Amino acid sequence: MQIKLTSVFVDDQDKALKFYTEILGFQKKHELSAGTYKWLTVVSPEEPEGVQLVLELNTNPAAKTYQQQIFRQAIPAANFFVGDVKAEYERIKQSGVTFTKEPTKTTGSTIAVLDDSCGNLIQITHLDW
Repeated sequence: MQIKLTSVFVDDQDKALKFYTEILGFQKKHELSAGTYKWLTVVSPEEPEGVQLVLELNTNPAAKTYQQQIFRQAIPAANFFVGDVKAEYERIKQSGVTFTKEPTKTTGSTIAVLDDSCGNLIQITHLDW
């Protein structure tokens, strides 16, 4: 069994694609029209054949409620691993991105949390072990 796809709900796929590629540095993998929707995925440039992140439009009321509630509770919708949280924090912050948690040492890791401007909090993590 393998994980090939995971998703985050977004309020605007075009805005999300711009954020996840231009700010976070992912690469667009697929953009396929599906009627009024589109199948939109990004991947890490470090693993172009790795797990794809689906930027999924939150038009389903349950999806929208879920997204809004975990945001209100300050729960990240996704967690991306980086080599250096402080360096990524500085790089991303220079693009005007809002962080809800600055780089913070936790048990076994260093984390920071950012607002993706599409309805999600995203955690960046470096494991310290």
